[in-house]
Amino acid sequence: MKNYLYFILCTCLLINSALFSQNKKDSLYLKADELKFKNPTIALDLFEQSYKLCLKKGDTLKAIHSLISKAKTHSHNMNYSKSYDDYWKALLLAEKKKSKILIGRTYHGLGWLYSFYNRDKESLKNFNKSLAISKELVKKKHVSTNYIFSDYFAIANFYRVREQHIMFSTYLDSCMQIARKVDKTYYLEAEIAYKHSLEKNYEEALKIFNETKHYFEKNDPSYLVIINYLIGNTYKEKGDIPNAKLYYIKSLQQANEISSHANYKIMAYDALVEIYQKENNYQKAFVYLKLSKELNDKIFGSKSINNQELFNLKDTHRIAIEQQEKLETIRKLKLLEQEDYIWFLKYILLIVCVSFLFLFILIFIRNLRIKHKNEKKIIEEKQQLELKRKNEILELKNKELTASALQLIEKEEFLKNLKNKLSKQKDNVDVKIINRMVNTIQGNPGSNWKEFEARFTSINQSFYINLKEKFPKLGQTDQKICALIKLNFSSKEMSSLLGISVESVHTSRYRLRKKLGLERNDSLSDFINNI
Repeated sequence: MKNYLYFILCTCLLINSALFSQNKKDSLYLKADELKFKNPTIALDLFEQSYKLCLKKGDTLKAIHSLISKAKTHSHNMNYSKSYDDYWKALLLAEKKKSKILIGRTYHGLGWLYSFYNRDKESLKNFNKSLAISKELVKKKHVSTNYIFSDYFAIANFYRVREQHIMFSTYLDSCMQIARKVDKTYYLEAEIAYKHSLEKNYEEALKIFNETKHYFEKNDPSYLVIINYLIGNTYKEKGDIPNAKLYYIKSLQQANEISSHANYKIMAYDALVEIYQKENNYQKAFVYLKLSKELNDKIFGSKSINNQELFNLKDTHRIAIEQQEKLETIRKLKLLEQEDYIWFLKYILLIVCVSFLFLFILIFIRNLRIKHKNEKKIIEEKQQLELKRKNEILELKNKELTASALQLIEKEEFLKNLKNKLSKQKDNVDVKIINRMVNTIQGNPGSNWKEFEARFTSINQSFYINLKEKFPKLGQTDQKICALIKLNFSSKEMSSLLGISVESVHTSRYRLRKKLGLERNDSLSDFINNI
């Protein structure tokens, strides 16, 4: 029980410790974010503590957030060298964690940093990298379109500072297109106001600037450095020099109070130098020129302690990353080449397999067809042999039947002749007794036909059936004539077997031709044999 309670107590302590650490990390970051403009020195220290604590606890993503915020704070306070270092630390960690969002935000910050040094090529390269990542993440619905907006806004700002007004307007239009899908932003309104100023719509520009100024006074006083500078530019273009000077000075005062946007201090100094030169007030022009030079040397000069390394192309991290990227690209290309070669081999193997399969199917179908053809041929040959055998048997039986019929006819002829001869020799012969004996042997024509018909039907079973189906109106005599014609009997043989005269047989044949619908030139024998 005690062990169980001890386990619970330890668990609770661990949970409380974790919660305390989490709260501590969050509180350090939030406190630093609150002080970054009021007391940047303390804010930088708190960001560093938050970064180290996050790394210690394994929360790399929050550590990266702390580094990026620290880099921004250094940048606002003109310590671009340390800002550069922090951004590259953040980029290395973000790439290690494969966090696309933080990689994009780091490129975004590096774009601003390079722009302060007028390294335009590197600046746009980093802004465009950030923009490409943002578009990819928005397409996958991992982030909102605000990320694309911030990248377009940064590039528009870049071109506005360099007075490339066409490109500025192009990217500003892109911002405005996206702004329809996101919440209204006063940062964009300020840039729109400046565009009105370029188009000489000064009153509209000043109206929008005043609206944005009220917003930034409450929500982001650091941005008033830029707003007051842009208002000063608008008055300058309008020709209202007193107000222009007033707002340039306000921009300088705001920059000194909040320690932000130091690059605009140089721009404001230069604008005042230009105004006082035109007014022939060379004393004040010299004062602001001196201030501009001192600040420029402090930030960008070769003797600057904070930025000397950066001025000397402090690109160690960038070069290392680029080399790594090149090596990684080469490695990926080799892998792709290997994969392409493997896929090529697979493709060839697939074609070969499909070809063999297709060939096998063709051979199989061909053999199957040959087999079926041979089987069909064998069956047909068997059927023909069977039919031939049946026809031979039928023909043999018909010959036997014909021979039997002829014997009956010969018997009838013999008895008839015998009877005639006996009737002529009446001496000592009882004719009546002889005739009776002959009649007993002879029988009658009807019984002869019945015997013949019985034997004929047993041999040619389907003949009468087919004949009756095709010609149902034929009489018995017609059917008898047809049977005898099938056996190739002559008219005389028919008359003897049927017990009628030859003329009657001819008459019956004539009538039969009519009933069968035969023409004069049609063969009656061929017609009946085909039934």
